[in-house]
This record gives sequence, C-alpha cells and structure tokens, in this order.
Amino acid sequence: MTTAERADLASPDDRSAGAVAPEDEVVRLCADLIRIDSTNPGDGTGPGERAAAEYVMAQLAEVGLEGELLESAPGRANVVVRLEGADPARPGLAVHGHLDVVPANAADWQVDPFAAEERDGCLWGRGAVDMKDMDAMILASIRDFARTGTKPARTTTFVFFADEEAGGTMGSHWLVDHHPQWFEGVTEAVSEVGGYSVTLPTPEGERRAYLLQTAEKGIAWLRLRAHGRAGHGSVPNDENAIVRLAGAIGRIAAHEWPREYIASVRQLLEGVSEITGIRYAADDLEPLLATLGGAQGFVRGTLRDTANVTMLESGYKHNVIPQTASAAVDCRFLPGHERDLMDTIRALAGEHVEVEVVHRDVALEAPFDGDLVESMKQSLLREDPGAAILPYCLSGGTDNKALGRLGITGYGFAPLRLPADLDFAPMFHGIDERVPTSSLRFGARVLSDFLRTC
Repeated sequence: MTTAERADLASPDDRSAGAVAPEDEVVRLCADLIRIDSTNPGDGTGPGERAAAEYVMAQLAEVGLEGELLESAPGRANVVVRLEGADPARPGLAVHGHLDVVPANAADWQVDPFAAEERDGCLWGRGAVDMKDMDAMILASIRDFARTGTKPARTTTFVFFADEEAGGTMGSHWLVDHHPQWFEGVTEAVSEVGGYSVTLPTPEGERRAYLLQTAEKGIAWLRLRAHGRAGHGSVPNDENAIVRLAGAIGRIAAHEWPREYIASVRQLLEGVSEITGIRYAADDLEPLLATLGGAQGFVRGTLRDTANVTMLESGYKHNVIPQTASAAVDCRFLPGHERDLMDTIRALAGEHVEVEVVHRDVALEAPFDGDLVESMKQSLLREDPGAAILPYCLSGGTDNKALGRLGITGYGFAPLRLPADLDFAPMFHGIDERVPTSSLRFGARVLSDFLRTC
C-alpha cells in the first residue's frame, strides 16, 4: 500500500478524486522558489528573502491560510504559520526550512542557476537541495492539509527562515529572540539534510539506507588577523604580516585533529558495516566509507573537528608591505569539543596572529529513538519497505541550533530517495546543484505521511 492510499484510508473524505496531492505540485513549488533569487552572500548585500517569503505567503493565502511575515530588517523576511493538531494536548512540533541560498556564479554552471531548468530527470538550480526542495515539500504538505480540511497529528509550527546561510542571525536566532511565542509548547523539530538515501552493496546485492540526522557539529567562524611592520617592498622585513599569517595558516592546515566517534557516527558505521559485511577498524575506515557514495563527504567531516581557510585579505599595492593581513577560517567541532578546538587554533596561530570569533554556534546531539524517530522511520518504510534507517551526524549546521536554545530537540528529515549514482553531498553549495524530480515527489509523500502520523 502506498502512502497516498494509506492516507486516504485513514481519512476517506480528505481528498476527492482527481484533487491535487502534495506530490502533484511539489516540483512546481520548488521550481518557483528556485527562480526567486534569494542569494545570501553573508555581508548584507544580497536581495534578501522578501520575494521568496511573499511567494510562500501567497501560496498559503491561496488555500485559505493566513501566515505571518516577520522581517528582522528590510528585506530579511521570515514566514510562520501554525496548524492545530488532531490532538492539541500533545507536545507541539516545528517543521522549518530556510529561504536563502548561497551565491552561484552562472559562468561556472551548465544552466542558469536561477532558471529551474528540468534536465535528465532533475530540477537544476541554486537551492535545489539546499534547501528549496524541502521548502517545497513543506509548502505542499501545508497546502494539502488546508485543501482537505485535515489536521497534522500534532500542533505544528511551520517556519520559513531567513539567513540560515550566514548563521541565522537575521532568521532563526532573531525569531527565537524576538518572537519566541511561536514556539511555545514545541518540544521537537525537523528540518534539512536528513532522510536521504544511500545505496549500499551487500552480499546479496544492493540495499538502500536512509540517513536520519540526529546530530550536527558546532560552528566557529574565525578571523585570523596578523600584525606586522609596514614597509617598502624592496626592503627586507622580518615582521611581514602576510608571512606571519601564512605561517599560521600552514600550521592550521597541517594539524592532525584527533578522531573521536560520537554516538551517531559510531551507530552509522556499525550499521553500514552490518549491512555491507565490511568490517572496519578505527584506523582503517576507507573500505567502509567508500560504500557511502554521495554521502561520503558529510560523514568524513564528522570523524574529527575541522578547520578550513576560506578567505584571504591583505595589501593594497605591489610594492608596499602591509602591516596587517587577515584570513577567514571555518571551524566545525564535535559536541563537547569547542574549548579544545579554540585553544588549539590559538596555539597554532602564534603570538603575532590574533584570533577573532566572528560567529559561533553550538553542536547538537539527539537520541536515535523515541516516538518522533519511530514515526520518521515508518513513513520512510511505507514508501520503501526494504530499506534500512540509520542515524548520522551532519558536518554542517542547521537552524535547529537556534531552536535548541528553547529546549527544542532537532532532527534532519528532508526525505529523498536518490539514484545510486548521484554524488549528493557535493550538491550542497556546489556547481550544477540539482535534485531528481522523482525524489521530490517521494519526499512530498513521505513528509506528508509523517506529519499525519507522528
């Protein structure tokens, strides 16, 4: 029995014959959202999320729902709408996505990154997987509840945030600080980068496994600022700020961060080992990691803390030695590792390089059990009965960090059944980002079923 058939049996009057179901309009919704440029460069110069937020508001209004648009600053818009649950006495749920996307250089792409072109069974464009696909699934599910007059299992607050790609300062964190009433009674939340499939080899053939995100690393965006003595480019200078910065960068890049397998990582590795029959040792993971296909990058990033230099800035003339030089470093730390990471970075930077924290946020870890997790599992298995469900830790971060400040436990559940040969992880912030249209329809069915039954 498909999820749609099951939903109809549970609520026979919900949807008349030929009526629009979530999977029928999710591709259109995703394409419409991709065509709205909501690029967030992180420096306040982008177009903002207002146009995308207004689109969401219009789609809600079309089915008789009144959302609330909340701006943290001109153009930086969030949308919130709440649907009463079938059992209002149960703890509330938050389901959220973000409307902003990272920049895309059109010259690097095979297609216009904001044209939402369908090609080779995929919908192409910036935001296709991060995360206008999930936004569209959420919106399609909300519209279905409104059209059919049914209710989600739990009172559910749906949020479309601004500014996730720059840490949520103008989005999730702002909403938590200024409008926490929207989250009163909410105990759990689901959002992006979880519930997608990988295809694993087994002794009997291939088997899909869906990775539920139960943990995510913390964020420390740092600026290294080296100080030195300015001078003429023709004169020897042993206090060159650029050289001092280069030394710090070299030491950080060469540092071997120790491995530690937190619970979600350990459970994932053990589950993959059991499915594939490939045994592994802590110091020999390569054969096991190789089976994960498009998820390898995410998993590799959770085996240890990381620090990557992402930007450099110094100097203003070819023959002038500048007195300062700076670099941006993106650090991600496992739960409980923040202090050790910061102490290590400062030691590696050295005495002539200042370490400034530009943005930081917490690491999260949630249990891989309980009613909500069981509901996610069952909704996936109703669509893909032979699959395995495993936990994993996300190497990046989500808006669940902000909701965690209110005591809300967050999970990643943007369900996608993916082709075995799709290199998925590089799609996030990558060139030629795309999502299979069949995966979108699958996700809309699974998410709608989850919201009805959780």
